[in-house]
Amino acid sequence: MDIQIISLPKIEDRRGNLSVIEGDTIPFDIKRVYYVYDIPSGAERGGHAHKNLQQFLVALSGSFDVILNNGKQKSTVTLNKPNVGLLIKPGIWRELANFSSGAVCLVVASDVYIEEDYIRNLKEFKRFIKIIDK
Repeated sequence: MDIQIISLPKIEDRRGNLSVIEGDTIPFDIKRVYYVYDIPSGAERGGHAHKNLQQFLVALSGSFDVILNNGKQKSTVTLNKPNVGLLIKPGIWRELANFSSGAVCLVVASDVYIEEDYIRNLKEFKRFIKIIDK
């Protein structure tokens, strides 16, 4: 599966820790940053794939699961450290679930929001995977 766990630099100090995401931390130019928070108990996010976009997800606070599917295999990654993130390449269906109370999910993206890049239907995703596998 085309994902990668990336440890961020962690600068420890008696006043608190600091982590940085910059040019060489992730393998793409950052075009968009957003975060998801105040997620109601039992709610899920995601439920889509991207044709071209790369994303880097970090649990800034709390924890959540990222359920991944590349059309051939499924896996789940739990994010629960603010200095560790998950790089998700294009062509991978993702769902975010099991958010802890107070969880905050930071998303760093390789492009601005482009609706045409989203695959929001699982049947369409399966067709897309068959096309790129040829």
